Amino acid sequence: MASIMDSVNQRTQLVGQNRLELLLFRLAGAQLYGINVFKVREVLPCPQLTALPHANPVVRGVASVRGMTVSIIDLALATGRLEKTSLENSFVIITEYNNGVQGFLVGGVERIVNLNWSEVLPPPPGSGHDHYLTAVTRVDEQLVEIIDVEKVFAQVVPSDTGVSEGVIDEQVRSGAVGHKIMVVDDSSVARKQLRRVLEDIGVELVVLNDGRAAYNHLHGMLAEGIKPSEEFAMLISDIEMPEMDGYTLTAEVRANPELKDLYVMLHTSLSGVFNQAMVEKVGANEFLAKFKPDELAEKVINRLRSLHS
Repeated sequence: MASIMDSVNQRTQLVGQNRLELLLFRLAGAQLYGINVFKVREVLPCPQLTALPHANPVVRGVASVRGMTVSIIDLALATGRLEKTSLENSFVIITEYNNGVQGFLVGGVERIVNLNWSEVLPPPPGSGHDHYLTAVTRVDEQLVEIIDVEKVFAQVVPSDTGVSEGVIDEQVRSGAVGHKIMVVDDSSVARKQLRRVLEDIGVELVVLNDGRAAYNHLHGMLAEGIKPSEEFAMLISDIEMPEMDGYTLTAEVRANPELKDLYVMLHTSLSGVFNQAMVEKVGANEFLAKFKPDELAEKVINRLRSLHS
């Protein structure tokens, strides 16, 4: 297990071009699952857990990890399976995203694989438990299901996704009339969160599920003689997405003379200082960590005001 932990620690600092690295794991049985290495802080054998009274049933307890108290979520239970994961010979994946640290109890951890985002596809319609899937891929001819851990965590620990009173007023809403924003995110949870804030502001939305769809949409507009930078006040894009990630989408936008003026904000659950460097490298205008509704609203409002100044 030390080799996997060392690999995680090293590879979280790597940045590829439309590439991702998945930590493969199993819950029960032969099915392989994956999580983006950029979300992983550490992998360790299941530590001693302290049960919490009245906790959500999928939270098996809390553990002390390097001086932090971390909630440990049984990923099998959280995704609808009926049997608890045995604490013996199991592992915990310590993750960091959405400005928080949480642990996921899994049956076993396999290895890390390096893939191109073009090899990662949205889950097929009607797949077994696609309610919790954000994407699928294949590794050595085996199907790998990528679980939407943001959705899992949001259902276990609901948070207020509304904007605070006073951030959006009637002046803001009147100034938003006629403005459009493109939203690109593969997570259904994130799309709902974004919709709630942006519709409260009063802008029109074009919502797409991945970077490739957004890229094709923008080129379709150009083919119709429509300039996206004049049509959209801004593009808000996730970074982790099947087929084309947000970094690559931004780089492609900047490389195209007809798209380069489009205002781009990258909106991601990924943590770490490397993100700011990558934002500057690909030429995004803004970066915002998920999910801070007040900050999101303020950035959008500032952008709209700049268009009127």
